[in-house]
Amino acid sequence: MSSENIVSLKDISVFQKNTLVLSNVCLDIHQGEFVYLIGKTGTGKSSLLKSLYGELPLLDGSAVVAGYDLLNIKPNDIPYLRRKIGIVFQDFQLLTDRTVEENLIFVMKATGWKDKVDMETRMNEVLQMVGLSTKGHKMPHQLSGGEQQRICIARALINRPALVLADEPTGNLDPDSSNGIMQLLLEISRSGSAVLMATHNYNLIEHYPGRIVRCVNGKFIEIAKKYTDESGGHDSEESDPFSDDSYNEGGAEYVGE
Repeated sequence: MSSENIVSLKDISVFQKNTLVLSNVCLDIHQGEFVYLIGKTGTGKSSLLKSLYGELPLLDGSAVVAGYDLLNIKPNDIPYLRRKIGIVFQDFQLLTDRTVEENLIFVMKATGWKDKVDMETRMNEVLQMVGLSTKGHKMPHQLSGGEQQRICIARALINRPALVLADEPTGNLDPDSSNGIMQLLLEISRSGSAVLMATHNYNLIEHYPGRIVRCVNGKFIEIAKKYTDESGGHDSEESDPFSDDSYNEGGAEYVGE
C-alpha cells in the first residue's frame, strides 16, 4: 500500500445547512486503503461524504482530498476535484430513460471526454471490470438491483478515481448481491483507488474486516481494525466497535483500546 494520502482531514467541522453535525474530524486515508464509515442514521456519515466532494463547504481546520485544498477550493475547480472521485449511491441514481452505455457516455461528456474511440474503449473497460460487458444495451429497469449497483460502480470508475466514496452501496441489495459488491469494492482498493464506504450493514464488516471509523454524538472516532478468525469468532483483544458500551455516556471520547 502506498503511503500517499488521498484524504487528509484535520480538525474539520461538518455542517448540514446551519447545523453542526460533526466536529474535530481527523482522518487520513492512503492510496489503495479500504475504510468503513459507520454510525447510526443522522450521525453525519452522508454529510461527511458530501464535504469530501465539495457539496458541503468546509469552514475550519484543514482538508486536502485528491490534491485539492477543500477550504480554499474555487468553485470552478470543484468539477475537477469530482473527476478524481467516484461516487456510488445507495439508490443508484441512474438515468432511467437511457441505456447503460448512454448513462456512461453522459458522464464522460459531462467530465470532458471528447474522443469517441477513447470513450468506447473506456466504457468497455469499466463494464468488463464490473462483470457486465454484455449489458451495455440494457435499460436500467431490465437489470437486477445488484447489476444496477455494478453499473453505478462502473460509472464511478470512468475517470480512474483516486478515491471512491460509497454511501450505503449495499443498502437496497440482497445478501448475495451485497457480497458481490463488497468483493468488487475490495478489488478496486487493491488496484490502487482508496475506498471510503458508509454502511449500516455490520454483517459485511464481520466477513470483510477492515479499518473502521465511526460517527457518534457529533464526534468522529477511529476504531482499530476488527478481524474475524477462521471459526468466525472475534479477536478478544479488540473492543466491539458497534456497541455503545465502548463509549462513555456523553459519547465524547472513545474509551476502548
